[in-house]
Amino acid sequence: MNVLLVDDDYFVVAALEKKIDWQALSIEQVHTAYSVAQAREILQSHSVQILICDIEMPQGSGLELLAWIREEQYGIQTIFLTNYADFNYAQKAIELQSFDYFLKPIEFDKLSLIISKAVYKAKEQQSDQEAIQDGQLWKKNQRKLQEHFWSKLIKEKKASSDRAAIVGYIAEQNLSYAMSDLFLPLLITIFPYDQSLGKEDKDLFDYAFLNVLSELFQDPLFTIETVMEYRDYEWMVMLKWNHPPDTAVIESICTSFIEKANRFLRSDACCNVSVSAALEGIHTSIRDLLQMNEDMIKKRNQIMFLERHSLQEAAYTPPPLQDWEALLAENNPAAFLEETRRYLQNLAQSGVHSASVLRLFRLDMVQLVYSYLKGKEIQAHKLYTGKTNDQLFLQSLNSIEDMEKYMAYLVRTAAEYHAYAGHSHTVVEEIKHYIGCHYGEELTRTTLAEIVFLNPDYLARVFKKETGVSLGTYIIQARIRAAKHLLESTPMSVYQIAAKVGYANYSYFSKLFKQDTGWAPSDYRRVLQGGGSGKVDHAK
Repeated sequence: MNVLLVDDDYFVVAALEKKIDWQALSIEQVHTAYSVAQAREILQSHSVQILICDIEMPQGSGLELLAWIREEQYGIQTIFLTNYADFNYAQKAIELQSFDYFLKPIEFDKLSLIISKAVYKAKEQQSDQEAIQDGQLWKKNQRKLQEHFWSKLIKEKKASSDRAAIVGYIAEQNLSYAMSDLFLPLLITIFPYDQSLGKEDKDLFDYAFLNVLSELFQDPLFTIETVMEYRDYEWMVMLKWNHPPDTAVIESICTSFIEKANRFLRSDACCNVSVSAALEGIHTSIRDLLQMNEDMIKKRNQIMFLERHSLQEAAYTPPPLQDWEALLAENNPAAFLEETRRYLQNLAQSGVHSASVLRLFRLDMVQLVYSYLKGKEIQAHKLYTGKTNDQLFLQSLNSIEDMEKYMAYLVRTAAEYHAYAGHSHTVVEEIKHYIGCHYGEELTRTTLAEIVFLNPDYLARVFKKETGVSLGTYIIQARIRAAKHLLESTPMSVYQIAAKVGYANYSYFSKLFKQDTGWAPSDYRRVLQGGGSGKVDHAK
């Protein structure tokens, strides 16, 4: 597998040559060129599978080079480098079937993963061509049938426990399985670090994860039958034993995988290993593994064997809730979080494995925080919504570390908003600003209260106390002010203006306008334009 680097900047080419570990990417030879013309000469005289090319060059662009490559029908995976996030460039690159489009400055770690993916694609392309030549393309389809078979067994309870259905499906799809074959299910959970690739680009991260997995899970004792993502960051791996099962080998491989995940994937990992079972009983092995995964508190960077696992329902001993409630009442979130951290660490040290303990602890903490917010008339169920809340809440039972992260989010959000709600002037100014920007929309106490996560009655009281007018009166005043401005500065009809400031009923709008100004809207405009007598009071 060979690569060609093309860039008119000598230093970019030199950096790519030196900072990419080409040997680790299975690249045997690296060719370099500093113009499109040089690149064409190399492509005509050497075998190249990967092209990494700048787009903007003085003597011909990378897009022109790729167009020539497509005309010549070279099977080359192309990665473009550019300084500009220009949609036209990206669109043209897509049309020419480039492999990827990468913005400078170069992040070599991420570029290495993209190159790795391109190498895989190039090998796959070569393999497909060989398969077509040898008449063995059916193997690829057979692999898909095999993956579909395991997907049904893992995800569908009925299909996995019905022996006749399994036998029939094996025969129908011509799979080379016997009911007596031994298999071992593993469930691998990944915990990406903050700012790692797992948080920023999951597709690329998943590809890197599968590369590490396939590299390590190789042994004459077994073959990997399928790897499927059961849930986000939870992967089911199904091994088929070719020789008698050996737990020590699995433990050693899982240990190496965890080390690689820490180092290369910048993630923690947890490996849960089921018991080996014949195909006719594999559904039990799968179900027990999934149940253990749900019931236990995961310990990062550790291996858990189902056969060694005895999950007993642990009794939940609540923390001193009254003392912790007092810390919140004193507006001391740091001390509160320190207490929760200490409590959770004690759980870990005492060997508590049941996730039910974490579930009850979370329930107590949520109730404490919600009660604390209610003291300021804050509607917690409105405050804690959105993707971040949902994700942290769902992950909180995965491990002690995840529960600590959720507690930090829960308490800090509450403390910040508790302080914000305590400044009624700030709250009222935000509501006034919102009304000024959205006077044409439906505005009620309820809809406005949702913006600041407060009880509607409480917001109404605070607003009147701060402004001296009711919330409803202020909304009318804001709309009338807007109507005056539109009457003075636009040719819009009075009916259009009424609708624009939030009144579908023109008669009602006219009545309110006259109460405020002493004029009907049409008379107000006529007087301003000098078409009638009278004096408009602009102070209203």
